[in-house]
Amino acid sequence: MDRFERMQLFVRVVERRSFSAAAADLGLGRSTATEALKRFEQELGVRLLERTTRHVAPTLDGEAFYARCKRILAEVEEAENAFRDPQPRGLLRVDAHGLLTRTFLLPRLSEFLARYPHLDLQLGQGDRLVDLVREGVDCVIRAGTAEDSGLVMRRLGSLTEITCASPGYLERYGCPESPKQLEGHRAVGFLSSRTSQVLPLEFMVDGVLREVVLPSRVTVNNSDTLAELARLGFGLIQAPRYRLAEDLRTGQLVEVLSAFRPQPTPLAALYPQNRHTAPRLRVFLDWISSLFAEAEL
Repeated sequence: MDRFERMQLFVRVVERRSFSAAAADLGLGRSTATEALKRFEQELGVRLLERTTRHVAPTLDGEAFYARCKRILAEVEEAENAFRDPQPRGLLRVDAHGLLTRTFLLPRLSEFLARYPHLDLQLGQGDRLVDLVREGVDCVIRAGTAEDSGLVMRRLGSLTEITCASPGYLERYGCPESPKQLEGHRAVGFLSSRTSQVLPLEFMVDGVLREVVLPSRVTVNNSDTLAELARLGFGLIQAPRYRLAEDLRTGQLVEVLSAFRPQPTPLAALYPQNRHTAPRLRVFLDWISSLFAEAEL
């Protein structure tokens, strides 16, 4: 293993906080990775990593060396990209919500992979917060306002949010024609993954965002369960329109208060700053940008 490869390995260990994960990412055995970095430290005459049975973290010298290695590797990759085969290659790791993936990405995925035959895609699916660097994820697609996380954001569009209920619920509680008529109604409570609090219903009234908290006999933290409870008549829900499109088509759910829809939810791709030059990520971002530009959100 040459010096450049050891720098790559060291950077990966720091990002993944694990010899095993870093070695797997680079196609190495754990013992090979451990021995290579031990020799690297001996050659440099400095301890780069603090090791325990469960944890690996950079020392102060290791943090400084990590920052320099990142700059060097980024410059080398940028130089190589200017002259190498323009076809992107390798494994791209992406995380997005399951239904969003199935609705928008999968129907066109064969076109993308046919266009880039040397590119492989690993799709993770969920709503949880992902540590992109530590988990080795190249990009996540998320709905909502992104917090200042040090990640680069590429805006993909905005999701139309609607308020729905089942016909049975509306027959029992009545169909509200304005937010003022929600007294006596109930909602299916949805817990925020960030605050662990039940999210209020939101309505735009004369250009002003209004929040309404309705009683909830059932509270969930899963959007699929939220939709199913609405179908069963447990209360009003708010969700992106694409998620409920089939229910609206079949009549299992009915949109209400369409004149007072909440503000659309931003949809964006987030990725670490050091990944912006990778050709495989660049072509994927261009592809999903065109995909969502054409989609009915």
